[in-house]
Amino acid sequence: MTPNLRHAVRAIILDEDDRILLCRFVFPHPAVPEQAKAVWAAPGGGIEPGEDRLTALRRELREETGLAITADPPHVWHQEVLPADHAPGFDGIINDYFLIRANHFQPHGELTDDQLAAEENLAAFRWWQLSEIAGHSGAELFSPRDLTTPLAALLTAGTPDQPVQLGL
Repeated sequence: MTPNLRHAVRAIILDEDDRILLCRFVFPHPAVPEQAKAVWAAPGGGIEPGEDRLTALRRELREETGLAITADPPHVWHQEVLPADHAPGFDGIINDYFLIRANHFQPHGELTDDQLAAEENLAAFRWWQLSEIAGHSGAELFSPRDLTTPLAALLTAGTPDQPVQLGL
């Protein structure tokens, strides 16, 4: 039997000060395990039927953040999360992450805050410094859980030749 996997795209949006834009997703979003209160994750979402990854990424960014991209961003990370209990309704998630450099902006997408909350379970946006993520001691999780490691590598070594394989 073929597993029911959620294929998604996400944007690592870095501003001129190397801050990363993250969204706060709340349960029952597929990125939020049942036992967690919320997860801070890169903007993006599921690939709809008939879409390729970059078309889905452009749509998700317009809807969630208002950011319009025209160039094809580099594919920097690939993540497969297969525990069936991680994504309610799915046997796992496959996330492909793309790097986007942008000037600092206040996210305001095509969807209203109420639509984002209802359709995406997206509760907030925040720009984070790497040091803030590393020092975070709250109950909320990050996706990937060890976001500091691949983000630090991306900031110091630059764009990888091949997407880096991420863990949970």
